[in-house]
Amino acid sequence: MLQVTVLRESREEVKQKLAVKYFKQPELVDSIIALDDERKRIQAEFDQIKAKVNAASKDIGKLMGQGKKEEAEALKSEVAQLNPQLKPLEEKMTAVEKELHDTLVQLPNLPADIVPPGKTPEENVVVREGGAMPSLPEGALAHWDLAKKYNLIDFELGNKITGSGFPVYIGKGAKLQRSLIQFFLDTNTDAGYVEHIPPFVVNEDSAYGTGQLPDKEGQMYFVNEDNLYLIPTSEVPLTNIYRDVILKEEELPVKMTAYSPCFRREAGSYGKDVRGLNRLHQFEKVEIVQVVAREKSYEALDQMVAHVEALLNKLELPYRILRLCGGDMSFTSALTYDFEVYSAAQQRWLEVSSVSNFETYQANRLKCRYKDSNGKMQLAHTLNGSSLALPRIMACLLENHQQADGAIRIPQALQPYFRSETIG
Repeated sequence: MLQVTVLRESREEVKQKLAVKYFKQPELVDSIIALDDERKRIQAEFDQIKAKVNAASKDIGKLMGQGKKEEAEALKSEVAQLNPQLKPLEEKMTAVEKELHDTLVQLPNLPADIVPPGKTPEENVVVREGGAMPSLPEGALAHWDLAKKYNLIDFELGNKITGSGFPVYIGKGAKLQRSLIQFFLDTNTDAGYVEHIPPFVVNEDSAYGTGQLPDKEGQMYFVNEDNLYLIPTSEVPLTNIYRDVILKEEELPVKMTAYSPCFRREAGSYGKDVRGLNRLHQFEKVEIVQVVAREKSYEALDQMVAHVEALLNKLELPYRILRLCGGDMSFTSALTYDFEVYSAAQQRWLEVSSVSNFETYQANRLKCRYKDSNGKMQLAHTLNGSSLALPRIMACLLENHQQADGAIRIPQALQPYFRSETIG
């Protein structure tokens, strides 16, 4: 959530930055400032009347002690006329504050200065590419055919048990999934991230704190009876560990990692782009999250990008890193780098990670703060990244590492976990 002070101090600049994200209601900035003016006016009126009541009450006691009963009674009459004015002002203040908050949360985060212009994914900027493009043998299969051939994943069984988008991993498919999870977690903890196992459902305050509400409620699974949401990523419970927390600067950076299942409704998704593991309603992911001092967040972002890049190099996968344009960024992000891996069998790029800096946007909602070296209270900066999402990584591992004899080669970094060099 943006701070009203930022809107006041840089009204036109804020509108220009919102335009980079193709936000269609820049007039909300003016509405928010007007509502804040109204809030201040009501507060000043309330404080003025309250001050008169308090002062008169003290004087009444003094006058009564001095035996000046008539003067005391006159002040009592004045207080009796002032007191009824307070409650309507309180009610009006509550209503204005609610309207101010409800309007403020409609504004997305402001993009960083280096966010490129553009509205569609085609306008994202390729920062760099890495890894060698595979040369597949003749008759190479897509991952859904490989999964069926080696009995690794059963999509039809998942459809029977739950519905489309809920696959069942079997035998070596389950083992490969588990190997990837352990490999990611071990690499993350070696880099200083503290492993957590958070809850996989969260309350409304948590979903609000990281920006899923009110923007993405239609994409989350909701447990109606308990008013809880299934998490779309472990970013949500991890970041909320620091909701309403004041940290010391020396405690920063906070670095966390977690494995979790993730649940996304993906309403309206259909067609060839969602076949197999390309888009699921339930999938597994290992996440990294940082809470840092505000002046160090972009250094932390670069470190996280390098960390994810190293994972892809160890998996021997061809990848590219994209800096997202304003129109393709999330509601809450100030700057996002997407990682895409090339699927040789499908002949297209598949997104496998997003690494984002939210600056103070989440922290302001969460009230996640720290005291700097001067003792001044500051909003922290929060960051998160997929490290990594499993489905498309597995799809590309199966497809890109096909051998001429039909076997699937396991990358060397995974072999200690998988305890085999091949599938098939």
